[in-house]
Amino acid sequence: MLESVYSDLEPLNDREFRDLRKLILEATGICLKDSKRMLVQARLAKRLRSLGFASYGAYFDYVTAQPANGDERVELVNSITTNKTDFFRENHHFEFLARHVICQAQERPASGGLRRLRLWSAGCSSGEEPYSMAITILEKLGSSAGWDIKILASDIDTDVLAKADAGVYDGERLSAIPEATVRKYFRRHAEGGGERFAVNDHLKALIRFRRINFADAAWPVRTRFDAIFCRNVVIYFDRATQERLIERLATYLEPSGYLIMGHSENLYWVNHLLVPMGNTIYRLREAGPAS
Repeated sequence: MLESVYSDLEPLNDREFRDLRKLILEATGICLKDSKRMLVQARLAKRLRSLGFASYGAYFDYVTAQPANGDERVELVNSITTNKTDFFRENHHFEFLARHVICQAQERPASGGLRRLRLWSAGCSSGEEPYSMAITILEKLGSSAGWDIKILASDIDTDVLAKADAGVYDGERLSAIPEATVRKYFRRHAEGGGERFAVNDHLKALIRFRRINFADAAWPVRTRFDAIFCRNVVIYFDRATQERLIERLATYLEPSGYLIMGHSENLYWVNHLLVPMGNTIYRLREAGPAS
């Protein structure tokens, strides 16, 4: 089967894979193991055909001849990144958001604090996570009136960011959301055929989508967050890159803020910085316990 799929292309050889793997690591921090060779070959085949290249070596030469921020570098990254998400995936994290993070924000005005909430969906993919965060906030608060609420939603993949910003989903993607909640926060979308729903404007107004590459020296982030969701992202990095990323993300947390990771991402190796609270939820070591 693979022969028929790639018969018009020269197979990805050892040198080409090493070159592409190094380029991807330098550009994104993503560490591709030897076992990912066929994945790289499959995902880049479309780009080779689109550009008229017969070999991965010719494609590599083309990409590296471009500036680091060139269009084809972006296409390369878009082709390689993995995007899998759902609304309210690992729902216990959204329950924690409601019970602890939002409750803490609600208590601040009593001691002179602001009615302010800042969240970051770091690795937002096609948008289900930040929209789930926004729904959780509005359901908990009842209304955003009088509140300063902002959710930063970022990803390195420009294709999925465009889908997230559009906020249009097939009906089956909303299966984890109660019907009453769907009616409250989504409207039927006539374009594209089939049963499709669009996120309503009130929900979208809480979120700003931005391309952020964790490998960049500077990020366009100018605030601290009550919670950062960075789930199922660091599994694609080597340990040194993971450590740098987690330490950097921690600097963007409010003193009482939380870092929320994916179910397979245990951060036991940063105990000097973060205190585990169970369910891959962490707080800064100097902060007090959740109320």
